[in-house]
Amino acid sequence: MTSCGCSNCGQPAGEDLPDPRLAAALADWLTDLDLVDQLAEARLPGFTRDPDGTPHWHDPNTGDPLTATQLAELNALLHSDGSDPTYAVPVDLLQLRRRAQVRAGLLASDWFDYEALARVRGESVNAIRFLVHKAASENRLLVVPRDEQRLVPAFQFDAAAEPRPELEPVLLPLLASGMDPWHVWGWLTQPAALLGGQVPEQAAADPEEAPIVRHAAVRLAERSGA
Repeated sequence: MTSCGCSNCGQPAGEDLPDPRLAAALADWLTDLDLVDQLAEARLPGFTRDPDGTPHWHDPNTGDPLTATQLAELNALLHSDGSDPTYAVPVDLLQLRRRAQVRAGLLASDWFDYEALARVRGESVNAIRFLVHKAASENRLLVVPRDEQRLVPAFQFDAAAEPRPELEPVLLPLLASGMDPWHVWGWLTQPAALLGGQVPEQAAADPEEAPIVRHAAVRLAERSGA
């Protein structure tokens, strides 16, 4: 990237300066779609705004301002989905936003860390850690990583804090397939198309529905591992 030559300016040379109208239109469009937070996760250029609201686009790796060419390429990329670029939406960013929304909902539901599960079961943290690790290694218990934490979704336990046996044959194929644990958590606790809108973990408690839930889990695992 060529520089304008100003001391510590960091701006592209004059001929490479991005069109401010395009910079503003692209930033406003993504803001209206509520997709700004997904840019970094997608490793795409992002922007910051001046106090007056003017957006300044930057490279996610270097922090350098985007050139006119780079901004035009980003605009084309984000409008590449759909037959009409004018109305196309960035599908990948929409999917990232949906995933973030689902994760936020899951985190708002009940789950245990090792300490909380130890308190509920009246056991030591070390005993719980061993129990959870062993069950997870055998694909009998869903454990979801979150930074340095390990979350154990509470739906897997009954009122006595014992693992629900009817969930084991459902968890086995899903976890053995290597499916993302967040995806497993979401599928088990939300209405599923494969089950006609029933929630899998709830339907699994019904002896008549349990075989259908197991079959749906196997099908989902096969698709995930394909």
